[in-house]
Amino acid sequence: MVAVPVIRTRPRRGDERARSVATGGPGDPLVDRFGRVHRDLRISLTDRCSLRCTYCMPEQGNEWLARTSILTVDEIERVARVAAASGITTFRLTGGEPLLRPDIVEVVRRLSAIRTPGGAAIDLAMTTNGIRLAELLEPLRAAGLGRLNISIDTLDPVRFRELTRRDRLDEVLAGIAAAAASDLRPLKLNAVAMRGVNDDALIDLVDFALAHDAQLRFIEQMPLDAGHTWDRASMVTRSEILDALSTRWRLTPVPGRGGAPAEKWALDGGPATVGVIASVTAPFCGDCDRLRLTADGQLRNCLFSPGEYDLVPALRGADRTATDTSVDAVLRACIAGKLPGHAIDDPSFLQPTRGMNAIGG
Repeated sequence: MVAVPVIRTRPRRGDERARSVATGGPGDPLVDRFGRVHRDLRISLTDRCSLRCTYCMPEQGNEWLARTSILTVDEIERVARVAAASGITTFRLTGGEPLLRPDIVEVVRRLSAIRTPGGAAIDLAMTTNGIRLAELLEPLRAAGLGRLNISIDTLDPVRFRELTRRDRLDEVLAGIAAAAASDLRPLKLNAVAMRGVNDDALIDLVDFALAHDAQLRFIEQMPLDAGHTWDRASMVTRSEILDALSTRWRLTPVPGRGGAPAEKWALDGGPATVGVIASVTAPFCGDCDRLRLTADGQLRNCLFSPGEYDLVPALRGADRTATDTSVDAVLRACIAGKLPGHAIDDPSFLQPTRGMNAIGG
């Protein structure tokens, strides 16, 4: 018997989940009701982090997921293989901070061995804060990691300490230097643009990225902090970011974005580029091809979704012979319930209960 997907949700006006129907079966493409074909699975490995960024987590009082609820390597691999069989071609490992997971190299080794139905290798990427990267980069590379995104919001030690509540900038910079010296490309550096924190240093961040053969990607601050303190009025917008960069470089839009979250601009004609992820002021929901798996086995069809689809019964239920079919059924139910957009500008929008560290970036 195929497990019935369990949906954990809070109601939202305009939610069409009740009218959604999962279609297809194992091996069929993961296509939602709006024709979006899903090819990207973000896999969170832990909700824990070595930093306490103000836009993500409170400094104290965090309620961590129970250790027993965290998916094992076998369970992660099982979900990934089912997803790859139905057209997922990219796995991105996230957290929290994925490098805090003791078996991170084994996770990478297992996932890098997965192939698409046509025999192609999976695109395996990781988003990290860079702490521990200098010591783990070579084992991760040998295990099959393909590329990296590293978060760096400021280069100023005092601002870094105030923003992250930790004095670990030197470790982050060492991780970035190690990545730049490796052959993992493209290398991307992520920076959340924040008023009064780094909005006066956007050009400096791009210069730093260029010096490390990396692309800087600015991210509009999103309503995903665990403390629910996000204020749109204090957010640095896509338009403001581009205006600031235009004082230094001639920006030319790069075509062919596809389902990528970042718009790219060539700097002075290229080849160097800069990206902007404008989830709030210029959402790209119409081309979204992503699903998210939380560290405790919940599927999410949108970063801002109020609902989750529980994979744990399919992974840990008694009927192991139906596991793959059951996992596929939950994947398809999640896809079928996906809305056309995140509706941040709608009065009915509810910020997710989980913070970014527990959802996975």
